[in-house]
Amino acid sequence: MTTSQIAETLGGRVEGDPNLELAGFAPAHTARAGDLTFAENDAYLTAAENSAATAILVGPDLPASPKTLIRVAQPRIAFAKVLPLFFPEPRHPAGIHPSAVVAASAVIDPSAHIGPHCVVGERSRIGARTVLLGGNHVAADCTLGDDCVLFPNAVIYTRTQMGNRVRLHSCCVVGSDGYGYVFDRGAHLKVPQVGTVIIHDDVEIGANTSIDRGALGATVIGKGTKIDNLVQIAHNVVIGEHCLIVAQVGIAGSTRLGNFVTLAGQVGIAGHLKIGSRVSIGAQSGVMHPIPDGEKWLGAPAVPEKQAKRQYIAIYRLPELTRQVDQLERRLQALESTASCSPSVVLPANASPSA
Repeated sequence: MTTSQIAETLGGRVEGDPNLELAGFAPAHTARAGDLTFAENDAYLTAAENSAATAILVGPDLPASPKTLIRVAQPRIAFAKVLPLFFPEPRHPAGIHPSAVVAASAVIDPSAHIGPHCVVGERSRIGARTVLLGGNHVAADCTLGDDCVLFPNAVIYTRTQMGNRVRLHSCCVVGSDGYGYVFDRGAHLKVPQVGTVIIHDDVEIGANTSIDRGALGATVIGKGTKIDNLVQIAHNVVIGEHCLIVAQVGIAGSTRLGNFVTLAGQVGIAGHLKIGSRVSIGAQSGVMHPIPDGEKWLGAPAVPEKQAKRQYIAIYRLPELTRQVDQLERRLQALESTASCSPSVVLPANASPSA
């Protein structure tokens, strides 16, 4: 591709030679001749100019350069769009591998790819161009939409429903039993988990993430939500659209998240809570209370951001405050000691203080 072709694809413009041919994309420190690289600030631009890269992808605010630039309005978005041009998704041939086990009642679109050692259960449906890469188990009565990808060893339990363009990374488990028990006669009695999981379009779920099916009803993952690795989502949780759930988050049962919620790493949310839309929760926070729309919370237990920051400032001041209290206590003890050593003055019974 030429610089002008890439600029046209990204809605940008070329500053320099529009006919340079680009064959790859690389960071400045490893770029070679023929590569496009990326610079989002002055330091990166300097490194890119000193590299062997043929052209540089930049935003609107960086200065001109001796190298050819592809200038775009939003460089981060352009970065995400340009990478697939050089690193396209692999294409998998349609068909079913001889080692796969597919139930006779399953419906597989002719354009789908069912890789080695996959299992597709009774009455399950696999949509157009959906790919099961290998070692995947799709249990009975599941529905997978079009253009989905299941990376190796991802597992889907019975009655799970997935929309279009859903991606499940390796060892992801969808539809496992929720953690439901009652105490009966000295033992924990299992509550059967007979619900489902519903995953809407354009959801991506990271490696080793577990999403439990509902005890009754459904656990729901909204359209466009992106879930990182090592996340636990419990039974009957409902997550809205376009949420970001970062690594090692845990969400307890029956909690509901609105749209555009961001949960940073290792956030824990108690059960049966309502988290509003456009809420942001800081890393390692423990949420024990509902959160209204649009708020930012931090801490364990989590509180609104301003309150949390005041608490952090107070904690940072504790050593100095402790030293000040120690000094005041020593001064007070010294004053008390001085007062106890001073001779007492006894006035006659008929004398006034002024005498």
